Amino acid sequence: MKQRIGMIGIGLMGHGIARNVMKHGYPLTVVEHPGNQPLDELRAGGVKSVANGAALARESDIVILCVTGSPEVEAVLSAPDGVLAGLQPGTIVIDCSTAVPASTVRMAERVREAGGLFIDAPMTRTAKEAHEGRLNLLVGADPELFARVEPLLRTFAENVTHVGGTGSGHSMKLLHNFVSLGTIALISEAAACAARAGVDAQTFVDVLAKGGGGGAALERLRPSLIDGDPSGMPFAMTNALKDLGYYVTMAGDTEAVDAIALAVQSTYAGAVEQGGTHRTLLELPTLLGKDTACT
Repeated sequence: MKQRIGMIGIGLMGHGIARNVMKHGYPLTVVEHPGNQPLDELRAGGVKSVANGAALARESDIVILCVTGSPEVEAVLSAPDGVLAGLQPGTIVIDCSTAVPASTVRMAERVREAGGLFIDAPMTRTAKEAHEGRLNLLVGADPELFARVEPLLRTFAENVTHVGGTGSGHSMKLLHNFVSLGTIALISEAAACAARAGVDAQTFVDVLAKGGGGGAALERLRPSLIDGDPSGMPFAMTNALKDLGYYVTMAGDTEAVDAIALAVQSTYAGAVEQGGTHRTLLELPTLLGKDTACT
C-alpha cells in the first residue's frame, strides 16, 4: 500500500504538487484554506479535505507543507489545532516551503519530540513546472530517511538533490535564490541605465546573451526587456523581498559577509515601496527605469 499523504498549502506551487501526487496513486488529504487554489480537479480525483492540521496529521503517514515561509511553517505545526497536535508516531513531515534554516532546525526538533521525522525539501522553478511535475527539490535529511521518501518526491520533481542534513535544504534554497534574485536585480538596473543612455533593448539583450550576462536570469527577463511583457513568471516582488530577508538572516546567523545581499534587498524593498505589493518580479526593470539614478 502507498503511504497516506497529507498536504497543507494548495497554492500556486502546492496545487501542482498535489496534482502530481494524486496522479501517481497516493491517497491524498489536504487542509481547507482560503488561500488554496480551486480544489475541483483534486476532489474529482478522490482527494479528501479536512479543516485543520491536527485532523490531517491523524490520518497521514507523510505530511507535506508548502506555505509561504517560516512564520507560516511554525504556525501550521505549532497551533493548538496544528500538525503537532495530531502527529502520529513515525509520521514524516516534509517542508517544501522557503524558510530560515535556524527556524527549520527548531521545528525539526519539535517534530522529533512529538515522535515524528522531519525533512526540508524546498523547491526551485515555477508554478508551470509544478503543474508538470518537473520541480527541482533541495533535500535536507538523513540519507536513510531521504531514501524512504525519494519515490514520493519524484512524483512531482524532475531533479531531486540530497544536499545534506536537516536545514541544509533550506540553506541551499536561500543561496540559490540570492544568486538568482541578485542577478535579476543586476540586469534590471543595467537595463534601466541602458534605456536612459539610448541603448536599444534588443541590442542590450543580444550582447549580454553572447557574453558574461547570458543565463537563466536574462532569459526570464528577455520578454519584459524587449516586449514589455512581465507575465512569464508570476512571482510576487514581495516574495522576492521575503526570500532576501531570509538570506540576510542566515548570513547574520552564520556571521557571513552580506554587503551585496543588503544592497539587493534594498533594491527590492524600494521597488515594493514604489510599485506596491501587487507587482511581480519581472516588472523590476520598469520600476527601476522610473528612477533618476542613471541620467
